[in-house]
Amino acid sequence: MSTYNFDKIIDRKGTRAFKYELLKPRFGQAGLLPFWVADMEFETPSFILDALQQRFNHPVYGYTVLPEGYFETIAQWVQTHHGWQVDTSWISFIPGVVRGVASVINCLTSPDDKIIIQPPVYHPFKNAIVGDGRTLVTNPLRETPDHGYTMDFEQLESVIDDRCKLLILSNPHNPAGIVWDAATLRRLAEICYKNGILVISDEIHCDLALWGNRHIPFASVSKEAAEISITFGAPTKTFNFAGLVSSYAIVPNEQLRRQFYTWLEANEYDASDIFGPIATMAAFTQGEPWRRELIAYIEDNVRYVEEYCHNNLQGICTWRPQASFLVWLDCRKLGLSHSDLIDLFVNRARLALNDGAMFGREGSGFMRLNVGCPRSLLTEGLDRIKTALATIKDK
Repeated sequence: MSTYNFDKIIDRKGTRAFKYELLKPRFGQAGLLPFWVADMEFETPSFILDALQQRFNHPVYGYTVLPEGYFETIAQWVQTHHGWQVDTSWISFIPGVVRGVASVINCLTSPDDKIIIQPPVYHPFKNAIVGDGRTLVTNPLRETPDHGYTMDFEQLESVIDDRCKLLILSNPHNPAGIVWDAATLRRLAEICYKNGILVISDEIHCDLALWGNRHIPFASVSKEAAEISITFGAPTKTFNFAGLVSSYAIVPNEQLRRQFYTWLEANEYDASDIFGPIATMAAFTQGEPWRRELIAYIEDNVRYVEEYCHNNLQGICTWRPQASFLVWLDCRKLGLSHSDLIDLFVNRARLALNDGAMFGREGSGFMRLNVGCPRSLLTEGLDRIKTALATIKDK
């Protein structure tokens, strides 16, 4: 029997929610139904709210230090859920994963260095590289017949030169939800280790593996991987408190850790606010039952989208994610141009999704759908697509 109500509709008006407030600037219309930003439409669980409320009740919000047991709690969660034994000395607080990526770029690379990404992939990686004045190198993923991707190691080795210093890995992969297997990660580690390339592994979706899949931390697959890796994680996606900035870094290599963490400390990026670490500890000590129920609900939502598309949305194919609450919709059989595809979803269906081209040209013809929401909202969104498709067929 379910303990938590994931069908409850939450009114987020007046909360300055990113996915609502930025509809007009990003999509040109304010009244769209949002399925874009990767936070969920579920209540943050009560045990987290209770922990925060206890601290809210004290009338002074001055400078603070991390709670006692913070690093131990993270290490225990990682060990229990992902089989990776992490020493607490390897861990640091960071103010968000994207900020962590940018910190590595600024601390450990130079303006003439090259940085590799694997599109289609989370677009802030490219933004951070280009915005910080580094040279972008792409190692596009290869599409597989079973609606997925694999890494192209031959192409990777062909683009590596002496200026390539960093590769940013999305693990699990965003937007396609791939849980990379150990053999793939080991091969990636071999190539990068051989060529002196540091790997940032963004593992923020690691606690949302679906269908019995198991997330494998990049740094855990080999000695080489551990030597060249900086892993970023956070409970914020899983427990839906992305507005509380609370992430962590794990760096097994002592020399690399000393260099990076000294930079973080000098810039005070290892200093947290009051509330993020409190939410993290509540999530990682009390959150397992909620996480399991959430995963079951997300799996049901994914099945629902698959069935709905198969029965009603001819030309749109779902790629089943192995992790997270994001579904990669393959719309290429609709035969629409990029602008016409955007018109279909935004102007005709009045929905806000991330278009695939945002993740690189390899994502053209796709749309990313956030299914972390009550079923009734998902149904409304799919019904809108069905109606919108009928309008283009009638043209």
